[in-house]
Amino acid sequence: MAHRRSRHISVTEPSRTTMTRTTAIAEQLHYECCVLLELYKKKESFTTDVLVADGRLVTVPPPSSQLDTTDKLWRLHSALLQCSSLLEIAIIKEEEELGGGKTGDYESQRKTVKERLSFLLVSMGELRKAVDGSVSLTPTLEGLKLDGPTALFELKLWIYRIFEELDYWTKMVISTLQGLSSVLAKERARTTRMRSTRNARR
Repeated sequence: MAHRRSRHISVTEPSRTTMTRTTAIAEQLHYECCVLLELYKKKESFTTDVLVADGRLVTVPPPSSQLDTTDKLWRLHSALLQCSSLLEIAIIKEEEELGGGKTGDYESQRKTVKERLSFLLVSMGELRKAVDGSVSLTPTLEGLKLDGPTALFELKLWIYRIFEELDYWTKMVISTLQGLSSVLAKERARTTRMRSTRNARR
């Protein structure tokens, strides 16, 4: 993203509406990820001390105060797209190597999470378009490692880490969009005060 030119973004009413909708979808996905994580731990009889993960699976530029709104949204969109690819691989490997075909609570919740993530990706794309006018740069999967481990137990941990990764980035979407909404609210209030002051002087 270093080659992109940073600029002030004018946020319109449609983009504020899309931001609110995107945040709501992310909040729902976060809840559903928490349920999925608990069901997976129960399914695999995992204990908390076993689930130790180091580093992130998703590769995106580090956060920075220098990023403008467009770049922040690009970063989140890219992370979610990578999570979607990882989730697809996790489901395939789980079906092929860990014995799939069941239709219990876990499988149903996994399907729900996958579908909700698809909704969030669409909404994030719409938000980027509403804010920037277009989605000129498609989030990249470059550098993403999609090959899971071959050892059975390590594969189970890897799948769990993917669920954790999705939950992490979903929370990042929520906090980032809430922060942007707060900034926009302050800007609107300041604009309203300035207009009121000008009208009072006339």
